Amino acid sequence: MFYVYALSSLKENYIYVGLTSDLNRRFEQHNSGKERTTRKFRPFKLIFSEICSSRTEARIREKYWKSGIGKEKLRKLRSNIN
Repeated sequence: MFYVYALSSLKENYIYVGLTSDLNRRFEQHNSGKERTTRKFRPFKLIFSEICSSRTEARIREKYWKSGIGKEKLRKLRSNIN
């Protein structure tokens, strides 16, 4: 089982999309600064996640959420949460 997830920075206008097999561990890695690409945008909140049955399916969904249409949907979702 894999997760596709989106994190929103609490201090910048930044959304990160990724995939993992352990969502809690990955969220902690991002918020603790262990990931170079997201370190300067900490702290994060989880705004979206979905479960996929395979890594291949998760990668396809990750590409969608990173696309222009997917990112726009995530921005709308983030604004509805705040």
